[in-house]
Amino acid sequence: MNNKIAISELELLMIANQIIQDHADYIEGMRATSVTEKDEVLIFKGEFFLDEQGLPTEKTTAVFNMFKYLALHLSKEFCLAQP
Repeated sequence: MNNKIAISELELLMIANQIIQDHADYIEGMRATSVTEKDEVLIFKGEFFLDEQGLPTEKTTAVFNMFKYLALHLSKEFCLAQP
């Protein structure tokens, strides 16, 4: 039985971005701008701080790890509400 709370994308992004801002690894400008769900896992997307050539930077790794953290923790509690 699924005991997850179904909430809108906007509500989930508000929760995720608050967690990001409160996290010790927060970087200025880091934020989730969209969220989807696949196989009961929430997938967060946003700015990845790529360099001029489109290659990853040190900040890219931090953002990736933050989005992974959000997916692991928020997927246990929430799912996206169906429109």
